[in-house]
Amino acid sequence: MRNDTSHLKIVFAGSVGAGKSTSIQAVSDIDVICTEEATSDEWRLRKDLTTVAMDYGQMNLDDGTKIHIYGAPGQQRFSFMWEILANGALGVILLVDDTAPNPLGEIEFYLKAFAAQLESRSLVIGITRSDLNSRHDLDVYRRLVASYDPTLPVFTIDARESRQVKTLTRALLYRIDPWLH
Repeated sequence: MRNDTSHLKIVFAGSVGAGKSTSIQAVSDIDVICTEEATSDEWRLRKDLTTVAMDYGQMNLDDGTKIHIYGAPGQQRFSFMWEILANGALGVILLVDDTAPNPLGEIEFYLKAFAAQLESRSLVIGITRSDLNSRHDLDVYRRLVASYDPTLPVFTIDARESRQVKTLTRALLYRIDPWLH
């Protein structure tokens, strides 16, 4: 337990459609603040709305600890927000859409994009939408991630399921501080 929980913050990152907004909606104990706008680029065929600045929610742990959760926009043209949101975060939850054209490439891209922030923060990876024509077995993802850091946990999750998103979040918190989950 921590006495000062005003700045405990984690960030959900990943590409468009990976489930960041959905995950935050699933676990937030407050009404989520969203900055969604109509999708105007190549993603409009896949989804109507996209996050342009951030999503914000709050997750209350059983011991009363409050975790501020932020969702980063997935479009690379909003990548300037990634560093802003990662500033002061305890860690990053990277979500990857298994049905994306190149999910392994997305993992590599985001691990490199967040490399500077991850030197002092923790990370876990959630593979979403694996129930829809899965492209890769979970072991394929784990082998790729192990080439960067053999201790990084990789899970499959349904971003709509609160219990699964909370498990992923607790895995991140445990990596940060075993007493915090």
